[in-house]
Amino acid sequence: MTVSTLSVAAAPRDLALSDFTVVGVPMMEASDAGAPEAVPGLPGHVGGIAVPERLDPEWAKGRGFSARPGETVVLAAAPGSPTLIGLGMGKGEGLGVGVGGTAELDRERWRRGAAALVRSSGNGVPVMVLPARRLERAAEVASAVVEGATLAAYRFDPYRKPDERTGVERFLIAGGDGGEELAAGIRYGREVAAAVCFARDLVNTPPGDLTPARLAETVAEALSQCSRTRVEVWDEARIAKERLGALLGVARGSAEPPRLIWASYEPQGGSLVTPHVALVGKGITFDSGGLSLKTADGMTTMKTDMSGAAAVMATIKACAALDISARVTAIAPATENMPGGRAIKPGDVLTARNGSTIEVLNTDAEGRLILADALSLATELQPDAIIDVATLTGAAVVALGRSIGALFGTDDVLIRRLRDAATRAGEPLWQLPLPEQYADHIDSEIADMKNVGKQGEAGSIVAALLLAKFTGKIPWAHLDIAGPARATETSGYLTKGGTGFGVRTLIELLLDLQPTATLSSRH
Repeated sequence: MTVSTLSVAAAPRDLALSDFTVVGVPMMEASDAGAPEAVPGLPGHVGGIAVPERLDPEWAKGRGFSARPGETVVLAAAPGSPTLIGLGMGKGEGLGVGVGGTAELDRERWRRGAAALVRSSGNGVPVMVLPARRLERAAEVASAVVEGATLAAYRFDPYRKPDERTGVERFLIAGGDGGEELAAGIRYGREVAAAVCFARDLVNTPPGDLTPARLAETVAEALSQCSRTRVEVWDEARIAKERLGALLGVARGSAEPPRLIWASYEPQGGSLVTPHVALVGKGITFDSGGLSLKTADGMTTMKTDMSGAAAVMATIKACAALDISARVTAIAPATENMPGGRAIKPGDVLTARNGSTIEVLNTDAEGRLILADALSLATELQPDAIIDVATLTGAAVVALGRSIGALFGTDDVLIRRLRDAATRAGEPLWQLPLPEQYADHIDSEIADMKNVGKQGEAGSIVAALLLAKFTGKIPWAHLDIAGPARATETSGYLTKGGTGFGVRTLIELLLDLQPTATLSSRH
């Protein structure tokens, strides 16, 4: 059980605080040498506790608190500091929560502030205070607070003893406009966070328990409860019938048969002009590297290699709840990559769905192989855009670290929309080029292409260039999330393990698509 169902609600006006209540007061960095100040418009009291307008600068400095996003400080009265309005420590505890430099809307600051409040609350009940007056774009602030709180409270504990399961179970929001905008923001934040937590659950499940078949069953079961959503699962026989030779090739070394998960969402009242987006996610449920075997240390986190599949299926799960206006199709090829007796060998040639042949020179470059088949299927649908998500290359981690995803694409409008969506979602992406002069890196002596380029050169770019060969003329974008798909430590709203990276960006992109929206520069 995880905390994807964290109880989140607006605090009642007559809120009574207990000894376990932690009241979070959002505070801004001082614009000059002054003190951190509370966000304008906060209520004067919450549950009988006074809310400060500003802090004594020396007192705050002595506690290392400048109100940067995610910083916290206990707000107890400071003797001899007349400018500090103490909250007192009788019933509950006041906590200054940093949300950054200005009162302007930046959802990521509010996410990080809410996450810091949850992390500082132990097993207590955190209460986030929002401005009492009508706040511009109040729903977006509330949703960001709910997202940050829920994701910080997330834990993956089905393999722990019941008495070892601890953490925040309830989160309240005080203040706000108290009306429809606040309620709408809370609902939106819940659904987005639930989708991310669903992806995290999938990624964190041990690979022995989340085989390709079990992944497909879990997704199908979850999506069967969503309106206007359909799921189809292809077994090995159907995969062979559909000529997905690259997927079958990678699957040969495993005792577990492959699956292909095909999910679709139709908006209410959709028409021929409704934008259609195809999502493709890499679903390697465990990657040993095949005969090009990884090191022992390199395998320890390879259950994460299906993060792309988890992201696109979690996005489909959120579509109906958020009333997305676009048509969405999600395709996830799922298999293990193992070194069994029937495993593909370096030098073998596979034939993908579109008829292209691929010489396999490194069996640990398997993600691009299964994506070749899935992208071919997506291209045949002739959607307005294709976006694939994959933990594809270690080179992306070398280039961008573990916090930023690599973004490639063939259309400037689609790229811009994705970058804007990622900024709103707090999931940073950095665009890398697709230089034509590197295309010959994957020229093969005996096939249409080979699956790896030159050793130590432009690994992420070359992998993306291979994928581009399977997208035809459809506007296409590729998110290489090998770095941010997994958190190496617990911090902010990330918990060590799967992060669900990409889900929020895809949701933001889809929410922005009205029925007549332009997805590419080709329209």
